[in-house]
Amino acid sequence: MRPLAAPLTLAMGLSVAAGCRSSAAVPAALDPRTDTCATCRMVVSDARFASQIVAPYEEPRFFDDLGCLADYLRRTPTLPRGAVVFVADHRTRAWVLADRAVYTRVSGRTAPMGSSIIAHESPASRDADPDAAGGTPVDRRDVLPDVARPGGGR
Repeated sequence: MRPLAAPLTLAMGLSVAAGCRSSAAVPAALDPRTDTCATCRMVVSDARFASQIVAPYEEPRFFDDLGCLADYLRRTPTLPRGAVVFVADHRTRAWVLADRAVYTRVSGRTAPMGSSIIAHESPASRDADPDAAGGTPVDRRDVLPDVARPGGGR
């Protein structure tokens, strides 16, 4: 083997391994024309209410309403190793880790399946969202059930 071949092979292997490892925590792109909710099977047409579960070596699971995500988590109390749950910031549509988001119950603002809960990246994003005006803050644990992850606790 030539002197550079071994380091090059090692570098390629590490880069592939790093790519696989980091891909688990990256939210998938939502296609509102074709992606369907893993619970109700409706097309996820409004990204402001969307959420997803991403796990290594699996297709992402999208949801069109936080109520659908909560139903799925209640029925599936153990997620695959490395699974990450993301919710969309209602104002910006940016993906946010579900356990770091802030949630608000807003009467008159109904998600596709009827819940009145919206998520935001932060209190500042919530306060800048006219749709959240007059809403009531909701604790994350009251919106999404805790989920056990193999080898990772809750």
